[in-house]
Amino acid sequence: MKCLALLALAVALVAEGSLPGRREAIERGLRFIYQTAKDPGNFAEHGEDYLWCLYSIGSTSRDPALSKTALEMGRERAAVWMRDYSTLPPNAGADEIANLVYGAYAAEQLGFPDPKLKEQIRQAAAHFSAQDYLGFDPARESPHGKDESPYDALQDALTSTYFGDHYGVTLGASYADVIRWLPAMRPYRGRENGGNKEFYATVYAITHVVYTQDDYSRHRLSPHSLPEEFHFLKANSMEAVALKDPETMGEFLDSLKAFGLKDHNPLIRNGRQYLLSTQNPDGSWGDTDSKDIYDRYHPTWTAVDGLRDYKWE
Repeated sequence: MKCLALLALAVALVAEGSLPGRREAIERGLRFIYQTAKDPGNFAEHGEDYLWCLYSIGSTSRDPALSKTALEMGRERAAVWMRDYSTLPPNAGADEIANLVYGAYAAEQLGFPDPKLKEQIRQAAAHFSAQDYLGFDPARESPHGKDESPYDALQDALTSTYFGDHYGVTLGASYADVIRWLPAMRPYRGRENGGNKEFYATVYAITHVVYTQDDYSRHRLSPHSLPEEFHFLKANSMEAVALKDPETMGEFLDSLKAFGLKDHNPLIRNGRQYLLSTQNPDGSWGDTDSKDIYDRYHPTWTAVDGLRDYKWE
């Protein structure tokens, strides 16, 4: 009954006003992301994330025009990033090295490899432990630490080791070391049982399991390969409507599409309609009053991903 009520709420929100076309909404969102990425302050703080955003949209979109535009934007930004990070900063810490791995891998995929920088990063990375990078050692223990939600720890560890493995630099552990703990994270609790904070941590851990398993929207996944994760996503996606959270809705849709849900599925159709109804006049999604640019570009990124179509390999 609750799921039906939330679906009805989504439809009601959509009915309140006219909806722009999906393609137009995607293009406006992409332009907003790029414009904010060209701000020097924003790019200095979040350049790595911007590069991966533009690369992933460009390399996996089924729409050739969207793909071309995003890759052109990404390459322009990657050239700037490589000029700023042509060498490893002295005394770089574990967090800085992990961010450089993320950015250098994205830049490499966009056509800007730098073997010299990679070797510098590889040598520096070896001086730090899994505890330094991940907050726990997945070769010996699960993400169930004392200081944060285990789901937050899992999400961070999945992404760090995924990009480390793909770039060729070990960040304290391998992705295989981390993903083997997935059964220990089950069963999952919904918002009613775990509260909002734990619900968000659980959602983002599960969506990042999907992203790192499907190579960020390159390959479809079988629901049978991750049955509990698939069930959680289906059962809870409309909670994003109740929470008035387009950012989380984008991640739900992105992940559900990876499991093969089609445009005509009510969860996909109503989720997309909700995103279309919540786009801001400037093309973004998220809180327009926020002073943190992450709260502006990242919800826009996830909403674009929720709306666009993929060229699954």
